[in-house]
Amino acid sequence: MAHTVRIWDLPTRIFHWALAASVTGLVVSAKLGGNAMVWHLRLGYVVLALLLFRLVWGLVGGHWSRFSRFLYAPSRVLRYLRGQGHPEDSVAHSPLGALSVFALLAALALQVGSGLFSDDEIAFAGPLTRFVSSDWVGQATAYHKDIGQYLVLALVALHLLAIAFYVFVKKRKLVRPMLVGDKVLPVPVPASRDDAGTHLAALTVLALSAGAVAWLVQWGG
Repeated sequence: MAHTVRIWDLPTRIFHWALAASVTGLVVSAKLGGNAMVWHLRLGYVVLALLLFRLVWGLVGGHWSRFSRFLYAPSRVLRYLRGQGHPEDSVAHSPLGALSVFALLAALALQVGSGLFSDDEIAFAGPLTRFVSSDWVGQATAYHKDIGQYLVLALVALHLLAIAFYVFVKKRKLVRPMLVGDKVLPVPVPASRDDAGTHLAALTVLALSAGAVAWLVQWGG
């Protein structure tokens, strides 16, 4: 008997697609340069707000959006690699998928963080450059333009390849659940809460996250 279960709540889905669009915009604006860098800075602040939101939502969000649901022990990851996975491994983030998510979020946090301390020595500088030495600014700028950029691109490419593998090789539907929220499963599992109360809580967390970023930028400026 098939069971239709709400896996991804609406806030998590909006976060996912908003982050994907923002990162795409960041890459494009960085390559264009010039006046597009104004949007690069703005999108960087958007990504920072989204990351802050996800950090909080990973603690209080829907059942399957919480970090506790996909923070796997090394032994469980090894069992998954040996083909001895737990039934819940295919519900939301698998052990490998979880590692990909954490790595990508960490890389984005480092990239945005380094951007706050970067200076292109032409027209744009991060809002926090005046609080650190020129050596720190130089290192942050070098990381942001070189290592950090390519690390994010590599992890995004790996993420997309993994999705393609599961969709086309293992025949698992990963994209549709992230669009509609529901997933059809062979066994019943706890559903993520996704109602008006959840949405209001998410809006509150997002507003506080955006406010924190705005304060940081204004304080630094």
